[in-house]
Amino acid sequence: MIVTRSWLNEFIDLSEVSNDTLYETFNAIGLEVDSIDQIEIDTHVVIGKIVSCEKHPDADKLNVCQIDVGDRVEQIVCGAANVVDAEYVAVATIGAILPGNFEIKDAELRGVKSAGMVCASSELGLPEMGKGIMILDESIGALEVGKPLNDYATVADTIIELELTANRGDCLSIYGVARDLSAALNIEMKHFEYKQAERMKLGIARDAELHTEGEMDADLRYKLATIESISNTFLVQLRLAMVNVEAEGKLAKILAYATHTTGVILRAYDCIPLCNEDDKIVVTPRARAKGIIEISTHDKVLSVVGVNQNEEFMADDNTTRLLIEASYIDPDLLVEAVAQSELKTDELYYKTSRGSNPDLGFGLQFFASLMDAYSDINCYEGSLDVHVDRQRKKIIVASEEVSSIIGMDVEMNKIVTILKKLDFEITTMDHEHIAVTVPLFRHDIKNIQDVTEEIVRIIGINNIEAKPFIFAEKRRLNATSDRYNAKKGFRNRAVGNGFFENVSYVFSERAVLKKYGFATVEAALDLANPIAEELNTLRSTILTNLLNAVKRNVSYTKKSIPLFEIGAVFDAKREQSEVISFVFSGQIEGENVGNAGKPEMVDFASFTQKVGAVIGTFDLMPCTQQNALIHPYQSADIVVDGKVCGYMSKLHPTVQEEYGIPVTFIAELSLDALLPEHINAVPISKFQGVYKDLSIVIDKSLSYYEVAKVLNALDLPLLKESYPVDIYEDEKLGEKKSLTIRFFIQSMEKTLEDSDIEAVMEDVMKSLESHCNAELR
Repeated sequence: MIVTRSWLNEFIDLSEVSNDTLYETFNAIGLEVDSIDQIEIDTHVVIGKIVSCEKHPDADKLNVCQIDVGDRVEQIVCGAANVVDAEYVAVATIGAILPGNFEIKDAELRGVKSAGMVCASSELGLPEMGKGIMILDESIGALEVGKPLNDYATVADTIIELELTANRGDCLSIYGVARDLSAALNIEMKHFEYKQAERMKLGIARDAELHTEGEMDADLRYKLATIESISNTFLVQLRLAMVNVEAEGKLAKILAYATHTTGVILRAYDCIPLCNEDDKIVVTPRARAKGIIEISTHDKVLSVVGVNQNEEFMADDNTTRLLIEASYIDPDLLVEAVAQSELKTDELYYKTSRGSNPDLGFGLQFFASLMDAYSDINCYEGSLDVHVDRQRKKIIVASEEVSSIIGMDVEMNKIVTILKKLDFEITTMDHEHIAVTVPLFRHDIKNIQDVTEEIVRIIGINNIEAKPFIFAEKRRLNATSDRYNAKKGFRNRAVGNGFFENVSYVFSERAVLKKYGFATVEAALDLANPIAEELNTLRSTILTNLLNAVKRNVSYTKKSIPLFEIGAVFDAKREQSEVISFVFSGQIEGENVGNAGKPEMVDFASFTQKVGAVIGTFDLMPCTQQNALIHPYQSADIVVDGKVCGYMSKLHPTVQEEYGIPVTFIAELSLDALLPEHINAVPISKFQGVYKDLSIVIDKSLSYYEVAKVLNALDLPLLKESYPVDIYEDEKLGEKKSLTIRFFIQSMEKTLEDSDIEAVMEDVMKSLESHCNAELR
């Protein structure tokens, strides 16, 4: 956003405010100054009045001008074609130093003496204003022949470029910036009021009609006028050039000038194509969709509010009957609607999408004041209006809460003063509370923190006393924190047991998931815009991502690759869950003296022990999972608290070969099944326990899982734990195998006697004989 000092001065008195103060104030209130440029024009450049202008006797493109420069008339040769239309011009007299260290001296052009130069804007360090010299008029002030141009504040201006954050659409106008300055500098805004002289008493309803269709999302106001002529003013052209606003034509320049000044979105239509058979103007605002309001006539679209305008219906400098439109639409609503449509936008969409000024009357009044000054215009009485009844945001503000957020005591009176200057409406509730109604142009204000930010901006961050930081957050323990702590515990234990954490995208390749028999997200729920061809769907397992990581590590010559990852997976319905996945590939340990440089490869037992060290105690049972990664003979379901929560397996040899990796084991478990609901306190016996081994002979086909079910079903208070320590097979045993089980026996009440131990072991043996056909070895 670009503003100028003299332009701001039309709404706030800056006569006692220096440029340095402006710079500091803008930065303090969050309107960061990107650049500030004070235009200085040499005092030898003065206002000149052309007395006569004749063709050069020896050059077709040159004119010889006699120019009054105050105390004398100088002869100056000028090559600009538009000098013949000029009366007042900027003249650089002898001795003037122009930008580029160019000094004006007496000269002779084609035999004619010239004592000075008639200047174009760029020759004085002003923005480019088109071809030819500057033709001055009294829009910059009363023109005094011989007066230095530098004395005109509207010309020797200060141009300030501001960097606005995305939420500050309210400052995309001169008036909006002046409002912020008014609050920060504690200077009252100048009241703008304009009433056009009565020239026509016809009411607008006699010649124009407005018919709405559908639910309106936009405020609209229309004025009707006739126009006979329009002039081009120097000040409007100069200021538009200063703020880098381009517009073609005199009317377009005035519209752009009024919009940049007030922040109100203004458009103008030629009335001829809007008239019906009765020569009456008919305009129909039509709700095409939520946030999209079309302005149409005779089934033709004139414009879309806040988005674009059909060039066919635009008014231009030849238009004799104007329909002027001022509009406002909620920017959040508009942006969302435009994003879902294919509408083309014009230069005004930027302002409407950031938040334009909803004071439509102000915008139309300012435009009328310009047209009245620089054109021959007659306006109809009254207007055609569309008004939307919006629920404006109300926020309860407590001085104590504001002071707490800022870290400094702020009196309620100061809070009220600041917010009123920023055009917030205030309703007093009591000494410590007020109700704040947020103005429509501040659609970004949602809560007490946003209101406090406005107060901080105006007070100035540098004026807030620095204090030591005190963190007074309350302790909040809930399911989310419990889950976080549990996951952190899994990570710490995994790293402590030699695993490296892998982090991968939640995306995978659909073809790979299908190939290995995993579920894939239904097509209707799948990704609309994949980030890469090989990451074209949501993953239903982490294992394929981990195997890709193993493959990369193998290519880096790694020989032992233990990895784990905790993350989200998705089923066919795109429902999310979390799993913890493990992969161990290659050697169980690094090469060292202890293993003579030839470490063992990972096997099922060592992998099981590693996983158990991370997730805790679990049981294994015959595998019921089905996918192409699972080895048909070395796999098992993982059982925790009697429920299957995942599986572990040796990687299928075919898959191992496809990936080009060594012996690999995999495991994937549901994280929810591993999270404890609560921790039960268990009493600890003060009496010594004993370990007792029992060797039995059972059928080869009988798994330890079946034996464990029998042992776990025993109701023996003294039996605390049991686990296998040896399995032995031999030809002498035939179709039998030897199983050695270790039991831990302990009493909570006394020291164990031999009879207690023997009784437990006798009950165990009887149960094994009965259910497993076991024999004592």
